[in-house]
Amino acid sequence: MAGPEWIVLGVLAVWRVTSLLQAEDGPWDLIARLRRVAGAGHLGRLLDCFYCLSLWVAIPIVFLIEYGWRGRILLWLGLSGGSILLQRLIAPAAPFMEHSIKDETHELLRKNEAGIHGGDEHCGG
Repeated sequence: MAGPEWIVLGVLAVWRVTSLLQAEDGPWDLIARLRRVAGAGHLGRLLDCFYCLSLWVAIPIVFLIEYGWRGRILLWLGLSGGSILLQRLIAPAAPFMEHSIKDETHELLRKNEAGIHGGDEHCGG
């Protein structure tokens, strides 16, 4: 069984990759291009939702940390949950986390009364 440092590294890795895919342009604007190609389809909606995307990003990371099958299921949810908590803690203080698409009229990009982009409650398949 891996130690607690692996859990912390796992949460940070899930947060970093999810943040990159959901909100950053990436090197040479590759991630921004990926989001444009994904459009409004299922993949596009997935890339707009930090919560949903963190579940998918956590899957391969779970297999890098040594646990049994039951432990991996809990670890999968825990890594996603930890990355979501981290995102919620730092997002208001991190203007660089804004989505690269600047169309504030889009329902997934429109800010609510608290100034936070919507979309997490609209994700789905």
